[in-house]
Amino acid sequence: MKYDYLIVGAGLYGAVFARQAKEKGKSVLVIDKRPNIAGNVYTEKVEGIHVHKYGAHIFHTNSDKVWNYITRFAKFNRFTNSPVANYRGELYSMPFNMYTFNKMWGVVTPEEAMKKIEEQKKEITGEPANLEEQAISLVGRDIYEKLVKGYTEKQWGRDCRELPAFIIKRLPVRFTYDNNYFNALYQGIPIGGYTRLVANLLEGIEVKLDTDYLHQKDEWDDLADKVVYTGAIDAYFGYKLGNLEYRSVQFETETLDIPNFQGNAAVNYTDRETPWTRIIEHKWFEFGKDENGNDLPRTVISREYSMEWKPGDEPYYPVNDEKNTTLYKQYKELADREAKVIFGGRLGEYKYYDMDQVILAALDRSEEEL
Repeated sequence: MKYDYLIVGAGLYGAVFARQAKEKGKSVLVIDKRPNIAGNVYTEKVEGIHVHKYGAHIFHTNSDKVWNYITRFAKFNRFTNSPVANYRGELYSMPFNMYTFNKMWGVVTPEEAMKKIEEQKKEITGEPANLEEQAISLVGRDIYEKLVKGYTEKQWGRDCRELPAFIIKRLPVRFTYDNNYFNALYQGIPIGGYTRLVANLLEGIEVKLDTDYLHQKDEWDDLADKVVYTGAIDAYFGYKLGNLEYRSVQFETETLDIPNFQGNAAVNYTDRETPWTRIIEHKWFEFGKDENGNDLPRTVISREYSMEWKPGDEPYYPVNDEKNTTLYKQYKELADREAKVIFGGRLGEYKYYDMDQVILAALDRSEEEL
């Protein structure tokens, strides 16, 4: 059978594009090399808890278009992301707000907090040249040393002075008592987990799992008029211009015979010595209850370790520095010549996309295309 669209990857980009094509009456086949749908937003049920298998995913958006679209396929709860930072046993509120400044310096008013930051910012003169200087110019030396430096260096595997300033430009700093991390109108977790959400997007669409497109690329290409490719762009071209760099994440997940391990969904470990970047306690994404509203007697935690990506690992975060951006542009030129192929998503576009941005990109591209 010949399809209108072959979609490579059953993550959010592929699933949204597939749904849009199906609704326009197109024939669609979705393939994925993993044994499951949903890509990195995959959740699996353990002890009645929807475990975020590939790291915490908290949906947030300011886009009415995205929210109105995605809530067709799932109901969302009212989860608000309020991570806690643990620096050698001292606990601080994230994002940086009046609770953080009070704990750090004993200040009570916004004016006192601003004065403290202004004093500490003075050491940076001129335009910040790297992440360290950018962070100090935003929040001062004390907060940088305790809450930014160790965590960031673990996450990126590089000294803060070697990282570009822009990585931290969007750091939320608030002079109010507000622990809501995302400055978003809509926020929450899909009730029933992300896998169910993606299954609803893919309802009525043919899906083949455990199927590696690049192993038999020509045969797959012959099956469809057009291909939507959401894998790594450098892998598509056989890495012929070199490897794009990513950070990867390793998860150490365990089930504990207690109802409450840390009292919060996310605790970031911001000192350099603790090897993991954070611990996720998955049950708190759904307020510690199952789908019938019953308290869950056990808990599941995941420690996250950030590491340098190598072929064979799961790529998570593109390293969007100058060298990689230049290499991506060269791959993009090759991609633009592939008349039959649409490159999309985090890996296909080598972009650090949030979930709502992925959905919007897929909606926009499908509107142009279909």
